[in-house]
Amino acid sequence: MSLYDYNMKRNFQTRNKRENKRIYVIQKHAATHLHYDLRLEMDGVLKSWAIPKEPPTIPNVKRLAIQVEDHPLEYASFQGTIPEGQYGAGKVEIWDKGTYQLLEREKDKIIFNLDGEKLKGIYCLVRFKGNKNWLFFKKKQK
Repeated sequence: MSLYDYNMKRNFQTRNKRENKRIYVIQKHAATHLHYDLRLEMDGVLKSWAIPKEPPTIPNVKRLAIQVEDHPLEYASFQGTIPEGQYGAGKVEIWDKGTYQLLEREKDKIIFNLDGEKLKGIYCLVRFKGNKNWLFFKKKQK
């Protein structure tokens, strides 16, 4: 079989669309203070932000998102209780999960399209006031 024949049997645009979709998860974390951990698959890890209030489902609701350490990809499915005395002790449950498509990524801004069970649409993370503080919000749909 020639390379041409092989390529004709494949739909590389479909494959590329699938590769552009990455996982995301939001874990509800009842630690010292109840918060929500937003985790986006990027650079082979889960980039992570702690959000003190429930994530927004409608436009014009902004939430503080504090960037925390990266987590391994396997952590996306974690639910359970982190024992007392350990970092992050408390109950962790999956609040939302799905895939996302990265639309724009700059040093101080990330725009992505979420396709989850609870959150759907275009969301933004915009860095402000130092290195770890971001705003997390849903964009208005045109």
